Amino acid sequence: MKIDAHKIVVDTYAWIEYFGGTKVGERVKEFLAGSEYIYTPAIVLAEIARKYIREGVGVQNTSRRLEIIKELSTIVTIDHKIALKSGEAYMELLEHAKKLKLKTKPSLGDAIVLATAQSLNAKVITGDQHFKELEITIWIGE
Repeated sequence: MKIDAHKIVVDTYAWIEYFGGTKVGERVKEFLAGSEYIYTPAIVLAEIARKYIREGVGVQNTSRRLEIIKELSTIVTIDHKIALKSGEAYMELLEHAKKLKLKTKPSLGDAIVLATAQSLNAKVITGDQHFKELEITIWIGE
């Protein structure tokens, strides 16, 4: 499968860094500016909302951040194809986590992000440990 670096799937980790204005967030901005096609899985919107509401950012500010994501990327919903591919992607990430000797298992959200990228022949921009060293990953973590 050919992966096109001009297509990126942005995960929760990358959006959080983007909004945090961190050094890594600046790298995310560069990728957003340099990519022709930018996608965000719908589950990422829910993960972002949960994080910011839990941290007391407020509904209005959280809503604005979600609007920015919608302005900068195409939101990809979970359809039959993505759902099925997510099951396979989860197993792939689980094996990868064992290989990396990670203490945590990948989440369903991770699997949906991977399945979305695979379906679109895109790269995942992330610093999530579950994606480290995968060919499909543009690694922005430390």
